[in-house]
Amino acid sequence: MAKFSIYVVEDDEWYRELLSHNLSLNPDYEIRKFDAAKTFLEELGKNPDVVTLDYRLPDMEGEEVLKRIKDYNPAIEVIIISEQEKIETAVNLLNLGAYDYIVKSRDIRDKLLNTVNNIRKQSHLQAKVAILQKEVQKKYSFANSIIGSSDSIKKVFTLIEKAIGNNISVTITGETGTGKELAAKAIHYNSPRKNFPFVAVNVAAIPKELIESELFGHEKGAFTGANFRRIGKFEEADKGTLFLDEIGEMDLTLQAKLLRALQEKEVTRIGSNKVVKTDCRIIVATHKNLLKEVKEGRFREDLYYRIFGLTIEMPPLRIRDKDIIILAKYFIQAFCKENKQEIPVLTNKAQKKLLNYSFPGNVRELKSVVELATVMSNNNEITEDDINFSNNEELYDPPISGMTLKEHTTRIIKLYLKKHENNIKEAAKELDIGYSTIYRVLRNEKVDDDE
Repeated sequence: MAKFSIYVVEDDEWYRELLSHNLSLNPDYEIRKFDAAKTFLEELGKNPDVVTLDYRLPDMEGEEVLKRIKDYNPAIEVIIISEQEKIETAVNLLNLGAYDYIVKSRDIRDKLLNTVNNIRKQSHLQAKVAILQKEVQKKYSFANSIIGSSDSIKKVFTLIEKAIGNNISVTITGETGTGKELAAKAIHYNSPRKNFPFVAVNVAAIPKELIESELFGHEKGAFTGANFRRIGKFEEADKGTLFLDEIGEMDLTLQAKLLRALQEKEVTRIGSNKVVKTDCRIIVATHKNLLKEVKEGRFREDLYYRIFGLTIEMPPLRIRDKDIIILAKYFIQAFCKENKQEIPVLTNKAQKKLLNYSFPGNVRELKSVVELATVMSNNNEITEDDINFSNNEELYDPPISGMTLKEHTTRIIKLYLKKHENNIKEAAKELDIGYSTIYRVLRNEKVDDDE
């Protein structure tokens, strides 16, 4: 590992040696000494990690040297060492980018070592953040985050590619568990905003009375329990991306405030009159038909057209054909790698069983199913007996098997009733049919059974 480089720029020889000696006691530090600004600036190209800079040098003011350092490389941290104790001077230098301002004194040794140690810790943290950032960007490349090769998923790739080069609003639709947030992250981490925050908010998971504070923030004392100022998600996502999941669940009153924030690109914290400018890209997701919600008065028409831009529909797993097997193998490998175990073979019968299931929980359900199957497997292979579905219903046979349309309809309705534990209201809602249709089908089935 390269040593931590520190340049000591000090015209007083005794003080220069004092600072250098104290810093050199740490074997991880590499120290170089300079008695003038000119000789130091000639070596600036070697990019030291830290510069301790005397405020008054014989050939140049410390303020000018500081400006030159920061113009050349803002990442170089500068500690000003000075005999002056004027607060105005210190504040000015800190505003120009100095990391710290230390007055020459008897206890300068401890102050200097603590400051350098803090800088070193910070530089290590920044390096780790940079590495993690690259890993996250790699993770959310199309190939690594959205797995599959079906025509429906290739269409998703095409639309994501169209979204990443601009700031157009994006609406991601699809059933629960299809990977809407993954698509949003793929857009963000492949866009020019990738080095700024991706902030996700699940609107449906936050109580109605708290969502405004969550999005826009609040001031201390704004309401009972507001014991401190809170920055909202809009401010957190500044220059990055704000992902509003399940936006169709948002209260109409808050929809009006969201519309204003999007139009004006500014927010006001609860309990404040101060307007805060924001610059974040908006991506929304929903499993609902927003246009239908608008027609039925549950979603504002003006907000609908404000967020309406590029629409990406995440396909349900049941129409993705062989993607089911590709994803299953991917999840098995990832699970085995995480748990340091040998990767089992997914047998042909096991694959067929997966392909013959409807996966109402989509990709999220597939992941749980194959991870459990991996745990249950023996002899380094996953068999059909290792695969268990939560509702224990496999996909019904296609029409060519001889079933009538009436029989297919009955079986589908019974499947959804079982999924919703015989809750007719929920089954009808998901199937988008009336209660009477379900009652009629069940009554006719009973009559047929009696005959």
